[in-house]
Parts: sequence; C-alpha cells; structure tokens
Amino acid sequence: MSHKQPPWHALGIDEVFQTLESSPEGLSSVEAGERLKTYGYNVVVEEKRTHPLIIFLNQFKNPLVLLLIFASILSFSIGEAFDSIIIIVLVILSAIIGFYQEYRAERALEAIKKMASPRALVLRDGKPVMIDASEVVPGDVLILQSGDKVAADARIFEAVSLRMDESPLTGESAPVEKSTEKLPEDTEVADRVNMAFAGTVVVYGKGKAVVVATGKNTVLGKIASAIESAEEKTTPLEKELSGLSRWLLVLMIGVAFVVSLTGFFIRGYSVLDIIIWTISLAVAAVPEALPVVVTSSLAIGVYKMAKRNAIVRRLPAVETLGSTTYICSDKTGTMTKGEMTVTKIWMRDATIDVTGSGYAPKGEFRINTQVIDPKRYEGLRLLLLAGLNNNDSELQEVNGEWIGQGDGTEIALKTLAYKAGVKEVLPRLSEVPFSSERKRMSTLHSLNGKKILFVKGAPDIIVTLSTQIATINGEVQPLTEETKREILKANDELASQGLRNLALAYRYLEGDEEEIGEDAEKNLVFLGIVSMIDPPRPEVKEALETCQQAGINVAMITGDHLLTAVAVARQLGMMSKEDIAITGRDLEKMTDEELYNKVEKIRVYARVSPEHKLRIVNALKKRGHIVAMTGDGVNDAPALKAADIGVAMGKTGTEVAKEASDLILADDNFATIVEAIKLGREIFENIKKFIVYLLSANFAELLLPLSTAVLGLPLPFTATQILWVNLVTDGPPALALSLEKGEKDLIFRPPRKPGEPLFSKKEIIVYFVVVPVLLTLLLTGSFHILLARGEPEIEARTTVFTSLIITELAMAYALRSLHKPSLKLNPLDNKWLALILILSLLLQLAVLSIPQLANLLGISPITTYDLAHATIVSVTMFILVEIAKKFLNH
Repeated sequence: MSHKQPPWHALGIDEVFQTLESSPEGLSSVEAGERLKTYGYNVVVEEKRTHPLIIFLNQFKNPLVLLLIFASILSFSIGEAFDSIIIIVLVILSAIIGFYQEYRAERALEAIKKMASPRALVLRDGKPVMIDASEVVPGDVLILQSGDKVAADARIFEAVSLRMDESPLTGESAPVEKSTEKLPEDTEVADRVNMAFAGTVVVYGKGKAVVVATGKNTVLGKIASAIESAEEKTTPLEKELSGLSRWLLVLMIGVAFVVSLTGFFIRGYSVLDIIIWTISLAVAAVPEALPVVVTSSLAIGVYKMAKRNAIVRRLPAVETLGSTTYICSDKTGTMTKGEMTVTKIWMRDATIDVTGSGYAPKGEFRINTQVIDPKRYEGLRLLLLAGLNNNDSELQEVNGEWIGQGDGTEIALKTLAYKAGVKEVLPRLSEVPFSSERKRMSTLHSLNGKKILFVKGAPDIIVTLSTQIATINGEVQPLTEETKREILKANDELASQGLRNLALAYRYLEGDEEEIGEDAEKNLVFLGIVSMIDPPRPEVKEALETCQQAGINVAMITGDHLLTAVAVARQLGMMSKEDIAITGRDLEKMTDEELYNKVEKIRVYARVSPEHKLRIVNALKKRGHIVAMTGDGVNDAPALKAADIGVAMGKTGTEVAKEASDLILADDNFATIVEAIKLGREIFENIKKFIVYLLSANFAELLLPLSTAVLGLPLPFTATQILWVNLVTDGPPALALSLEKGEKDLIFRPPRKPGEPLFSKKEIIVYFVVVPVLLTLLLTGSFHILLARGEPEIEARTTVFTSLIITELAMAYALRSLHKPSLKLNPLDNKWLALILILSLLLQLAVLSIPQLANLLGISPITTYDLAHATIVSVTMFILVEIAKKFLNH
C-alpha cells in the first residue's frame, strides 16, 4: 500500500477499496494488527509526557528554593548539621508536593481524554466488532449510526439518510447531508459530502465508510499539530511570585551585607560569627513555607473545583480565574440545556402552551392557563402521533436521567408525545428522507388497518403541500388562502420570539403500494406548528446576576440565529436597552478599530464562526480585560489559547479544544465557570493573607538582628532558634490560612484589574514596612529592657524568642481577613487554624519545659514574669495589626 494520501473524495468506491487493499467486509483481525504496527495508534493529540524525574527537578527552579539550598550548604559547612538537615527536609517536602500536584494534573487530563469517544464499531473478519478507537487503522470499515462520534477520516460507501454534525471541524452548526458519489478533486474540505471526518458526529441516519486516514494524518490531526507548538501563558500570580522571589533575594543579600559590616567593624565579631549571623539572616528572611503553601493552596483549589465539575489543567490558572473581568460563553449546552424543548403548539383553533424543559417527559399542556388532557383532543393527539412516528431519534431513561440520541428537534417531538402519554409506535412501511433542498421528511405507517402518511418540515413548505387543515378536535376543514396567510403570520410571530418552528401534516393513502415517493406528498391535512427552543439552564440566570454584581461582563457567542440568541439572552436578563446584538456577517464588516470601540457593548454574537472568536478575544484584551472564552470545536482552539482562561467543554469538547484550554467543564455548564471564578477569588485572597503573614513576620525576623547590631546589643537569637520559629509559626499556620472560607462579599468586590500588583502601595507600606517595623521595635525594646534589668543573655534571648512565636501566632489569627476585624469572625469557620495555633503554642511550651529540647535550642527555663512579658508583646501587636487593617479599609 502507498503511504501517500490520494484525493479519496475524488475516487470511486471500487478504486478506494483497491488502493487500501480492503473490501466492504472490512479487514481481518490479523491484517488489522499488522496495520496497527505500520500506522501506529489512532491518536489525534499525543500527550507530550514529561518524565516524572524532570517534573520533580523542575520544582527546584524557584529562586526561594535555590536560596534555601544555598543556606543549607553554608549551615552544613560550619557544622550546623541540624539546621542544614531541617532546611533540606523542607525543600524536599516542597518539591514533593509540587511534583505530586503537577503529576496528578497530567493524569487527570489523560482520564478526561479517555472519556471523549473511546470506542468504534468496525467490521473485522466480516462481523461487527466494538474496538478501542485508538486501534482503528486505514482500511477498516466503520459502521456509522446516529449518535456515534467518528473515529477517523473515512470515505463513505453506504448512506441512508446520513447527516453529520461537522461543527467541531468547520464551525458550521447545520448538519451536513452525506452521499457516496465521487466529487471533483478541488472540492474544499467543508464540501466533501462523501467523507466522514474524525471528531464529527452522526446526528441522523446510518451508513458505512472505509477508513482512509488515522491519528495525525486526519484533518483534525493536522490542525491539532499546528496548535501544539503554541506558547504557554504565564499567569499574573506566577509573574508576581517570581518578582517577589528576586526582590527578597536582593533584599536579603543587602541586609546581610550591612549587618556583616556592622558586626565586623563596629562589634568586632570574628569571620565565623559573621558567617553564622549571615546564615541566621538567610533563614530568617526566606519564607521557606511559601512555595509549599502556594502550591498546596492552589492544589486545594483544584480539588474543590474538580468536585464542582471544573477541572483545572494548570495550577496557577486558578488565580487568573479570580481576576476574570469578561466571560465569552457559548449558548447551546452551556447557557442553555442543549436539549430542544417544545414550548408551544399552534393549531387552527387553539394555541397550546407546554411546560417542562429538556428531555425529561414531565410537563403540562395548557390553553389560556387551563390544564388540558391532550389525548382527549383527536386533532392534537394525531399531531403528537405524527411527531412520535415521523422520527428517527431515541429517548430512554438511564439511571434516572433521560438521554436522547439523534437530531435535537426529533428528540423534542418524541419528548412532547411522551409528556402527553402518547407512546403508540406504528409500523413504518416506507419513507422519503429529509434533505436540505426538500426541507421535509415523510413516513408511511399502518394505523387501524389504514395507511397514513405523516409529513414534517418547514411550515412554509408544508403549507404549500396542504389542501386541508385539522382543528384541535380533529375536524378537517378546507385550507383557504386566508387560512394559509394566518399560518404563515403565526409562523413569523413565533419565529420572532426566537422559537424554531416545525409543521406537521398527514394524509390517508389508498391502494396496496408500500413504497412512496415525493408524489405522495400532496393534498395533505395541515395539523399545526410545533415551536421549540433550547431552554436556558435554570441556574444560569442566578450565575449571570452574580457576574453583574461581581463586575464581570458576559457575552453570548453562538452559531444559532440572531432572534433565537436574543430571545434566550432576554430570558436570562443579559441585555439592556443600550446593549447590542450582532451577527457574524456584521462582525466581518467591522474594522478592528470599530470592533474595539463597540466590543464592550455587544452582548450577543449570533451566526458566529469559531474564527470570529479570536477577533473578539483580542479586542477585549486590548480593552484591558482578563478574558475567559469557552469553546468545544477544533477551530475554537486558537481563541482558547489566546484567552487568559480557555474553557473547554468536557462532554462535547474535542481533544484539541481540551488541549488548548486552561479549564475543562465536566458538565458544560456556564454556572460552573462562575463557581470557579468565586473559588479563584477565594484562593487568591487566601494567598494574599498567608503572603502578608509570612513576609511581615519574616521581615521582622530580618530586621531584628539588624536593629540589635546597630544598638550594640547581642544577637537576639541563634540560627537554630530562628529556624525553630519558622518551623512552628511559618508553614502550618500559613497553610491553615489557605483553608479560610471565602468572605461572603468577596465575589461582589470589583475584580482585580489586569496588570495590578499583588498588593497595593498602601498594603505594601502597612504590611511590609509598618507592621514589621512595629514588631521589630517591640521585640528590640523588650530585649533591651530585659538586658537592662540584669537578666542573663540566654534568659533575655529566651523571652524574645518566645515573644516572637506567640506574637506571630496571634498575627496569624488577626490575618484571617485583610478587611474585617478578626474577632468578628467565627473561630470554628477555620477549625484547622484554631487547631494549629493551639498545637504550635503547646510545642513551644514543650520546648521551654523539656531540658533536652531547651539545651538543643540553647534556651533556658522561662519565668512567669517573662511569659507575661511575651503575652503583653503579642497582645499589643495583635491590636496594632487590627488598627492597621482598619486604616487600610478607610
């Protein structure tokens, strides 16, 4: 066989089989196995697996981690093995947590990929066999049935009313009718109606096709390969922490240099003393818990989001979600249920409202608010029977959920009949299939010993084929020109409400013939118009209200008609009088400058192709927005990559869309995006809390030796003691702060502006200058007072050491909120923090009480006076932090 790809669409069926060395009976199992070795697995996007060792080693790239390793080496070089071992343990712990989260995220993505469409029905050894889609090879014969996702590119050689949804590939929302005839060689991909393409879906009919390309050789695969090389985005949090790490490094070196000079020239310390001092400062200055806590906080967020059907592919994307200012969302299946639902039936003498939504056959039939039994009205019952039987869809209950397969409008008709209790399936004798040219479908059935023809289609077409009209009670009347105008007027009025309309008609046939053609579709009795819409998800309206209060703008993007899209938008409360709705054609006429000027006012984009999404994203980003964009098709991938948060659909999304995304919605639900944004804000706020806590305390630990050196006092603590302070007060309380519940008004605060620093200038001054300086002054003053009272150096150092620990624990509680007084918060809302603060305090009391531990840390037993002294310092600092918070929020 040749490996060069011929123009399969331009070849006759016999020539295709001959070239592929296959037949309509498919391949043998042995031959399929050999071809699998030759062509490889049928995988569109091969996961670029990073070796676990590389993932682990990447955890050590963080400047903070590198600084810790440097401090550990210095510590070990002067014989402080205890310090060195503790630092290395912390570094490895941080790396293990980071490695675990990244590795788990990769495995989670693989699991999602397996959910997509892992099976294919093929002919092997002449028999239908269900195999793994990855094992499909060129020459295999695919059996195509309604609801199937096509596993590979294939040439169709049998087609019975076969229609396919190619929107994942082309963006065209209307199903494509398929044929078997060969086409001109220069036919565009979108017009190759004799081909079935990987990733597309059979929505109607059945057929067979021989596989001509698999994996990256498919049309889908070639597009995927072009996208794989796209650069990864850096999130605001990654940039902030990277800058913070470098700034800390420079600051630590600068302070260490000043302290070393002071110690050497003024205090006369030896070189060894200065090295110990430098290590002490390095350990004090570097918040070694920061990488661990940031990773853990994001990981906790990922876990919470996964429980709420939002699967995050990259940890830092959690924070970007919290900064989102604009959501561009698909309509069908995301804002709406993705399940067409009949809401009105128009008949000659009645308009019936139908309640209920989706495919669950639950609801009522009402005329002027009066509930009716539809089976008691012969004309209405016949209309429902026509919709049920002129129908190739399937509807069944699986584990309490109603699942439909096939064309959405047909499932809606079947649901409508089931709601009314009409379930009489009539024997089908013949049919004339639907086509886009005919705009109708006819089926012939046996009913009570008679042959009845049911016809459904576009109302304007069915009217022209009808000569009579039925009333709700089944009375048949002549169809006058005036009545035809009434029907068309009703059709227009219903369409203007955004409803999709379908007309139903019938005719009894005489004679024995069971084969029918288009000539039978005449002299019909017009039954009525069935109007349907894809109803909004009930939870979306509330989610949109939350977005409005949160300062997040939302635009609807759909391939659907403008009237339908606007109707849904109005139902959801998305559009005000000033808002604009445009079509893809309008968008194409706009220059980039015109779009830039109008983009913030456009709430609905209808009849939009995936290619338009990229322009919309770029215009919004130029406007300074952080944009979340949803998508499910291959052509959505560039827009998903360009958006700050690319959101792929877990149920309907293609592999390529998922690969290009930052977030995958397992339930394809818009409300899930809003939940993810809420969590993103909560996580971001918690990250700010523990960064404030860690750095304000660590800056004080850095400034304290500097102030004592300048004042001519001894060192306030040893390297081992300050490391103990960090072990007891840094990691565990900071991690517990990351578990703090989101404040109720958090989602209603304005989103963080794009490019805005992690902390405002005011926050930096208060938390990273004023608070550390106040703590330094308090502890330096305490140390000076204790020494002036004649206390031995070791005892004074022990009191300062204990004061520092109790004060930092008090600060952890004070920083449960950066906006509200901590005493107004329920202590049990964060049980972990309460528990950790108690345990940390008990650990410190244990160190003070157990002689062996006291000797190891170089401290002495503490007196009641000293403990009272430490308590006064901590209470004073707690009050000062609360005052600082109040100042910030005014």
